[in-house]
Amino acid sequence: QVQLAESGGGLVQAGGSLRLSCAASGLRFSTYTMGWFRQVPGKERNLAATISWNGRSAIYADSVKGRFTISRDNAKNTLYLEMNSLQPEDTAIYYCAAHRYPFGVPTRRQLDFGSWGQGTPVTVSA
Repeated sequence: QVQLAESGGGLVQAGGSLRLSCAASGLRFSTYTMGWFRQVPGKERNLAATISWNGRSAIYADSVKGRFTISRDNAKNTLYLEMNSLQPEDTAIYYCAAHRYPFGVPTRRQLDFGSWGQGTPVTVSA
């Protein structure tokens, strides 16, 4: 059974930084493309960033490019999202997700991701 456990969310002032982590178990982590999605209550869940299984390619939402960095440590089965220059519009629940299939190509579509964590809230105050 795949388990994805996010941590690192919290309250931060605009301009501040946070680092999210996602500990993965129940899958061969090093073979799965992973992603961070975010959702504001009442709105659609959208991709923030995704990274390939080998860490060599990534896709970012236009709204976070240059501010967020996705990375992974396959030896620790952990996914990260470094978030800098946070703004109030970054306020959301952040979800870690694993692609449906091993060696999947990075994608923006949440339908391509088959396993999800419970989410960690990020609140950015003005």
